[in-house]
Amino acid sequence: MQLHDLAPAPGSRKARKRVGRGHGSGLGKTAGRGYNGQKSRAGGAKGAGFEGGQTPLARRLPKLPGFRNINRVEYAAVNVGRLDATFADGDTVDGDSLLAKGIIKKSTALVKVLGDGELTKSLTVKVDKVSATAAAKIQAAGGKVEAPC
Repeated sequence: MQLHDLAPAPGSRKARKRVGRGHGSGLGKTAGRGYNGQKSRAGGAKGAGFEGGQTPLARRLPKLPGFRNINRVEYAAVNVGRLDATFADGDTVDGDSLLAKGIIKKSTALVKVLGDGELTKSLTVKVDKVSATAAAKIQAAGGKVEAPC
């Protein structure tokens, strides 16, 4: 097979309709639009979702489901197992050290330490919040929880 032998499959390519080009074309005069009416005029066809002037379904339904609390405070969750794997014995865990190690993405993020995993190292934790189980594990490992950074 050569490059000049290639051709599209029969019936896969159709010529476009050239509307309004005389009676002989079969699409002259009204250009395939029929006679009078909204859809026969330029710009007359209404978009998807138009319901004849009735308020469309998309506008009848509520904008968002549920309730969004504007006072919600989001914390970046960090488990004690992650701290054990990342920090050395005697280190201080605060926002700056977590950012430097790549555990949190922004320096402005509020951090909460959670109690999933095991902690074997003595760490000083100075973050925004610490769960009760995490605090118990940190103190059991010989570390301490201090006021937020």
